[in-house]
Amino acid sequence: MSWQPLLDQPFIVTWHALAAIAAIVLGAIQLAGPKGTLAHRVVGYGWVALMLFIAIGSFWIHSMQVWGPFSPIHLLSILVIVTVPLGVWYAHRHRVKAHRATMIQLYALALIVTGLFTLWPGRVMHEVVFG
Repeated sequence: MSWQPLLDQPFIVTWHALAAIAAIVLGAIQLAGPKGTLAHRVVGYGWVALMLFIAIGSFWIHSMQVWGPFSPIHLLSILVIVTVPLGVWYAHRHRVKAHRATMIQLYALALIVTGLFTLWPGRVMHEVVFG
């Protein structure tokens, strides 16, 4: 495993990947830890900030171009930009089931499934993990 292929990328790609890794870790902490505590809220806001940074930053990454400079992954970014605040709103409205479902789905789809696709041969994270 070598971080060098990632560090050799443009600034936005490197920070996008590092933010995604941090969001995976914070998300796992959120899912495993107690809910409704001050720590849950603080870590949750950090996770929300990372998710928005990842989604918004993706619009400056154009490694796959299907529609002009954009690709289907940018549709997921739009979904994240809309859904993350919705999940926060659910929490503020004490709609715990909706909040839980929204955040778990975001974690699974936007981070885990999408993250697995970054390990595809020819992608930067494949180089990082498998050399």
